[in-house]
Amino acid sequence: MDEARIFLYPSGPLVALVGNPNCGKTALFNRLTGSRQKVANYAGVTVERKEGRLTTSSGKVLRILDLPGTYSLYPRSLDERVTCDVLAGRAAGEKRPDLVVCVVDATNLRRGLRLVLAVQRMKLPCVVALNMSDEARARGILIDEAALSDALGMPVVSTVAVQANGEEGLRRLLDQPGLLTSHHSIALVTEANDEPVELDHARVQVILRHLGLDRVMPDQASERVDRVLLHPVVGPIVLVLLLFVIFQAMFSLAVVPMEWIKHGAGLLSEAMVQWLPDNWLRSLIVDGLIAGVGSVVVFLPQILILFGFILILEESGYLPRAAYLLDRLMGTVGLSGRSFIPLLSSFACAIPGIIAIRTIPNARDRMVTMLIAPLMTCSARLPVYALLIGAFIPKRLVFGLLEQQGLVMFALYFAGIFGAMAVAWVLKRFTATGRQIRPLMMELPSYRLPRVRNIALGLVQRAQLFLSRVGGVIMVMTLALWALASFPGAPEGATGVPIEYSIAGMIGKALAVVLAPIGFNWQISIALVPGMAAREVAISALGTVYALSDTGPAGADTLGPLIAQQWSLATALSLLAWYVFAPQCLSTLATIRRESGGWKIPLISVTYLFVLAYAASWVTYHLALAWLS
Repeated sequence: MDEARIFLYPSGPLVALVGNPNCGKTALFNRLTGSRQKVANYAGVTVERKEGRLTTSSGKVLRILDLPGTYSLYPRSLDERVTCDVLAGRAAGEKRPDLVVCVVDATNLRRGLRLVLAVQRMKLPCVVALNMSDEARARGILIDEAALSDALGMPVVSTVAVQANGEEGLRRLLDQPGLLTSHHSIALVTEANDEPVELDHARVQVILRHLGLDRVMPDQASERVDRVLLHPVVGPIVLVLLLFVIFQAMFSLAVVPMEWIKHGAGLLSEAMVQWLPDNWLRSLIVDGLIAGVGSVVVFLPQILILFGFILILEESGYLPRAAYLLDRLMGTVGLSGRSFIPLLSSFACAIPGIIAIRTIPNARDRMVTMLIAPLMTCSARLPVYALLIGAFIPKRLVFGLLEQQGLVMFALYFAGIFGAMAVAWVLKRFTATGRQIRPLMMELPSYRLPRVRNIALGLVQRAQLFLSRVGGVIMVMTLALWALASFPGAPEGATGVPIEYSIAGMIGKALAVVLAPIGFNWQISIALVPGMAAREVAISALGTVYALSDTGPAGADTLGPLIAQQWSLATALSLLAWYVFAPQCLSTLATIRRESGGWKIPLISVTYLFVLAYAASWVTYHLALAWLS
């Protein structure tokens, strides 16, 4: 991006925040800068660059740069390499920081101080922000800030980034005159053959002993919970049960708000029919906008429920545990547990999942994870799944406890996971590096109670993103499809519905020749084309197509019954199988091209996914026909 080659705030000193992953660095960055942030990419790489502006109480304007998390200055991943290059002044289009704020998790000084000493060795002005200091005190870890400051030769201040005004101590420190010109670095006595890492480890031991913190003080509450959740037998069972609860809740908790949305769409459609004359404008509004967009918006409650659970698991600290539990399973297909976090993120959306792949150190693992991430069932598939399951799967309890619809939804998610693992296993068999054993080393943070504010903010952001897609690409594609499906009109004496004679109808019938072997009719064939822009557009497209095919207005509340009457169960199951595998999101393919640096990987991805989708749909359709006959 060209924007990455210029300084976003060229006036004012540059203050860089550096820290280990999960130390609260980004939360502190948000506290300092608020809404005064800009995001770009670093020149020549795809790593995100976040910069904000802080105006101190004395009027000093500082540029705050949030560097990617790193454990050391010996980079293993692309994110860590960018951090090292910025600190060393090697990053293209980026000046060397005037001051480095080393954000340290106060509950884990041993690990954080090693990074502080490595940064200090680069002869940059440094200060230390002891973040999560409230948690440290609660666990009996009392840190003498003055003694630590003397030992390090740099200012030390406590912060609590998740609390209002928890950054005030750092704000006051940054406002001190002369801070940006004083180099708080000390001379290190080293032998020619000594390794800096070994020296840092030894010096950290001395500092901790001086502070009376040299004895490891584990989080006993977290350890007690981990005895259950990380148990080799109980842990996987809990994980599977947790996934069951999530999928059951997506249907049971969403019923009432979905009915509200359906009822509102129906009332709006009826009002437009009464208020507007019978002409193209009424058709545009009722059959295009309301039927198309309303068919997608109705699934917002289920998407928010899914995201709510993901945010709770992330905030609580459970996600790294899930990666640990799945490491052995993923090792059988040539991956490590590190691939779990990007793959789990892909359940929300494949784009942030693919971006998160940057943190995987091994290049081969990054490529394989990138190829299989689109197979994770993202939230854009959820409207399609929910529509078809609601229309064709009876709503009843299995074993008197489990929702049958929720079980089918779980099976679809599992099918995507199984397909991804199968692809990874094939790549393992045909790549020499895929058979190498790479042990998993990752941090298990302490368990924390999820903060309602953070969960609420995450859900609001997700709702805004979803509605912006509805008001953007989905609305544009819906209106374009309405135009293609409305013109030209039916000729005189035509016996079919007018849409059959339109441009969209002719396109759909041509595609149906290719898709007929997997049970797709011309209406489905039409919907798949705009669905390439975004998967959920297919639902709005079906709503528009059937609204124009029906004699009455068809909104979100009538699309399900319509397809239940006109499609066979075999067709519905075939379409579900198609959506498990088909690459129907151009934004995802564009992200793969950007992250891989060329067209080779996205072309491989789109080819094998279409082949898998067609094959899975063909097998599903013909097995269903045989079973139903």
